[in-house]
Order: sequence, then structure tokens, then C-alpha cells
Amino acid sequence: MKMTGFLFLMVALSLGACSEHPKPDVPVTSVVLDTQPTVKVEPGAVAPEKSAIELKMEELGLVNILELDSTIQVDLRYSTENNFTHKDMYGDLNRCYLQKEVADKLVAAQSELKMQYPYYSLLVFDGARPVSIQQLMWDSVDLSPMDRQKYLSNPANRSLHNYGAAVDVTIVDEHGTELDMGTPYDFFGELAHPRKEAEYFESGELTETQLINRELLRSVMRTAGFSRIETEWWHFNSTSRVRAAEIYPVIE
Repeated sequence: MKMTGFLFLMVALSLGACSEHPKPDVPVTSVVLDTQPTVKVEPGAVAPEKSAIELKMEELGLVNILELDSTIQVDLRYSTENNFTHKDMYGDLNRCYLQKEVADKLVAAQSELKMQYPYYSLLVFDGARPVSIQQLMWDSVDLSPMDRQKYLSNPANRSLHNYGAAVDVTIVDEHGTELDMGTPYDFFGELAHPRKEAEYFESGELTETQLINRELLRSVMRTAGFSRIETEWWHFNSTSRVRAAEIYPVIE
């Protein structure tokens, strides 16, 4: 039986095709972003004081991921206007928090990535998110309720972000340039869906390079104990929603 191009690529990836990633002088990349931490501090200056919501997260046991590994890049999109709402949704939340064991997994994923490609780094777009912000996002999307649930968790049902048990992430090179994943972060469309990759590879709408980059991200996150979802290449869960509700407080 003839193997399709996509199946052949997936077999090649499983056998280690990611070793074909370029050296630093030949990066496979897309757009250049400012990937410095959202909270920027001039050399010699004191970091801004933590806000009430940040202190509340710490009281709940969550940790600032940069305090565990400062090599991880952070571009907390919802604390800027560079997101699908075009508004700063987070207000005084400017640092990226996760549950401690989830943050430890992210550190492990960064270590795995650095072991394979020292010039690459994880770039985090989002971590813990209060339910109140989830509601604001839900209300900001101009989509039918059915379509809305494809891209956002209903606040009534909670998101794993609302427990600090999910992370949105990609990979950047040594220049702070994102690897080409085929779509931007928070792309509302099926081209971002891992479950649709075979279809879009066969049609030419996703390239081999883009799939190799996605699989590299998935492999380091999977090795660290995260699982993917089928509708967003950037989103990774540390546990199930049921389990999170049992072991973590919800962030209101």
C-alpha cells in the first residue's frame, strides 16, 4: 500500500527527523517579536512590585515561571494589546504564573529543547488566567456560541488556564524570532488544528518545515509530561480538567 506524503513525514519525524533543524546561521523562522519578559526592568533597576492579583496567585501556590528558569522567554499577550481582542485584558497581571508542578514541567521542556538545540528557547504566551478574564474574553469574541467554544473554554465550565494547569507556548531562535508554525498564535481557523495537519499538508497549505517545527514543540512538551489538544498547536495541558478541579483552587 502506498504511503501518503503526510504519513511518510510523520514516520520520519518519529525516527528523529527533527535533527535536521538548521544551525543558528540558517534559522527556519517567521516573524521577529519582542520576546523579553512582559515586566521589563532596566539594568540596575528594581523590578516593579507585584500586583494584588499576582500576590493572590502566589498565595494560591502558583509560581512566576521566570523565577524558576530565566532562560524561558515570556510574551504575555493578554497583558498587551497584541492579542485577538486588541485590548490589555490582564491589567495588573504582568507576570506569567503556573502551578509549581506545571512550571517544573515547563522547565523540564526547556531543558530538553536546550539539550537538542542550545540556540532555541521556549516562548510562553499565556499561563494562569483568572475566570473573570476568561469571561471578558468570552464576551469579546464576535462568534456564535458554537463557534466560540472551538477557540475558548466557556467560563462556566472553567479552562485549565483558570487553574494554572495549561500553558500556551512556541519556540524562538537565538534572535528571538519565532519558528514558523504555519499560523500565528491565537489563529481562529482550522489551519492551527493539529488534527487537520494531514489534510493541509496534502493540500500544500502547511509545509514540511512547519510540521517539523510543530512536532519539535510537541515532542519537548510531551517529554516533559504535557499533552496537546486538537485545535491549537500552541496549547498544552498538564492534566485533565477533572483532575485539576480536584487538586488545584480555581483562580477567580
